[in-house]
Amino acid sequence: MRAYAFALMIFLVIGLAVPVLAANEERYSYITIQDVGIRLDNESAVIHVNYKVDEGTRFIFFLLGKQDLKNKLMKILNYDDARITRIDLSSADFTVENAALSYGDGIFWYPTHEFNIAIPLLSVSSPQATRNFTMTRVFPSGMGYFAMETRAIPNEIKIAGTPERRPR
Repeated sequence: MRAYAFALMIFLVIGLAVPVLAANEERYSYITIQDVGIRLDNESAVIHVNYKVDEGTRFIFFLLGKQDLKNKLMKILNYDDARITRIDLSSADFTVENAALSYGDGIFWYPTHEFNIAIPLLSVSSPQATRNFTMTRVFPSGMGYFAMETRAIPNEIKIAGTPERRPR
């Protein structure tokens, strides 16, 4: 009789432990993050998140709205001042003003940032470079970059050594 009780207890412990061991680091509640893309634009960061939501929650979103989804995505991204620009059941776009520090003259620094869950694929793009990471909770070391501003050269300024172009 004791052998049956012991076997039953072992079975219950294994049954309770398996879901914990199978937990995904990229999952938060009913949301599973697929990838996050951050595009740096001067002092702002434009963030695009692709994710999956559990099938059972889709119907609830149609009835009650997406406010809980918005709150959970904000918690995952860990930006206090992020503004949602678009959201649906598979992706969302955010804008974070003043995400980067400005050193003047078009020089910016995007500092290290910690997310609240592991991001399977993180891509951070500046006008000069793109850095990619897999299964990370942190964008490490920060990233320096320059603003991309186009300046028109007035017609009166002639560049030495360039031939003058005539209309055809």
